[in-house]
Amino acid sequence: MQISSMWQSRLKALGPGLLWAGAAIGVSHLVQSTRAGATYGFSLIWIVIIANLFKYTAFEFGPRYAASMGESLLDGYKRVGNWALVVFLLMTFGTMFTIQAAVTVVTAGLASKIFGLTLSPLLWSAILLIICAGILTIGRYPLLDKFIKVIITVLTISTIFAVLTAMQHGSSRVAGFSEPVLWSFAGISFIVALIGWMPSAIDISVWHSLWTIERRKETKSAPSLQDALFDFRVGYFGTAILALGFLTLGALIMYGTRESFAAAGGTFAGQFIQLYTNSLGDWSYLVVAVAAFTTMFSTTLTVTDAFPRVLSRSTEIIFPHKFTGKSASRLYWIWMIVVVSGSLVIIGIFMEGMTLLVDVATTLSFLTAPILAYINYRAVTGEWMPEGTRPGPKVLLLNWVSMIFLAGFALFFIIWRLFT
Repeated sequence: MQISSMWQSRLKALGPGLLWAGAAIGVSHLVQSTRAGATYGFSLIWIVIIANLFKYTAFEFGPRYAASMGESLLDGYKRVGNWALVVFLLMTFGTMFTIQAAVTVVTAGLASKIFGLTLSPLLWSAILLIICAGILTIGRYPLLDKFIKVIITVLTISTIFAVLTAMQHGSSRVAGFSEPVLWSFAGISFIVALIGWMPSAIDISVWHSLWTIERRKETKSAPSLQDALFDFRVGYFGTAILALGFLTLGALIMYGTRESFAAAGGTFAGQFIQLYTNSLGDWSYLVVAVAAFTTMFSTTLTVTDAFPRVLSRSTEIIFPHKFTGKSASRLYWIWMIVVVSGSLVIIGIFMEGMTLLVDVATTLSFLTAPILAYINYRAVTGEWMPEGTRPGPKVLLLNWVSMIFLAGFALFFIIWRLFT
């Protein structure tokens, strides 16, 4: 009976971790992981594994803090000091339009190919963002939670099926293919971009904490720390497995064919789907299309919710007596209009340079990762954390190794770019 009760409580807590997965499994997987396999074969599989390992603690601290304190990680940043909240907000404002634009324009490219409507990437992006805003307006968090659970299930099944089929097909490498040089300017730049969003930007540890609080409000029960961490680990390790899956797809289907992905979102999407159907057969079109589109739409939907949620809560913290009741709830929609509008402007500018937009966004996330990892560490090790909820010695050791790795690699990249 105790085992049954434990699993019931853990299943009841499932939700924020899957939303985290929906936000993470997007550009980092469909674009970056596939490009990694397509360009370098299986050479970068160790980078994917290391990135997931060394970012684990920074992401785990989000649900750990929320479950232990009953408040979001943004409140934790305030406890650390005003400087921590200011630094996070500056980073958010510096990257949010680019991140929202990057995930939306990739989704728009896929939608254009799948639905066959030859609209401009900007118009497709606007349509998708309106649909996402409509879903969030109608159902708010409860509908988002249910919607993502369906999408993640479809995504996982279709991706696994595509990988298994590709493995039966074998390598597509042609005779006389010359392997690209990994340790070159282009190779190191790509590794930095890959790590930047693998499995995602550390910003979404804050998003996860906010979703944990919303889930708590919806279920009217507070998940235990163990249940919250179980929910997180399901999403986290699931994204790691799917990242390896997309890298495998790129390595088996595209590596060695002398083909390369285009920079424009629509062309990239067409190449992505066509490459698989050419190798696996026309019957695979639906499987690949569903896997690709659900991957990116889940990311676009969760990001469209996350940035306004982060900014509205931040505004409430900064002006605690000014925004209450209905005025506080309106903040979410005001910030959504700001984020969506700014993102569409960015898309209009970079419409034909999707891969450049993605690389810029992921590199910015890579450079800010060690700073956010340190602030998260300060939040969960503060004296305000209840007894028994702070990370244990093994987690803290991994966290210090991770922060040193992220900071060292970021410093190396900056010096390398300045002198090469």
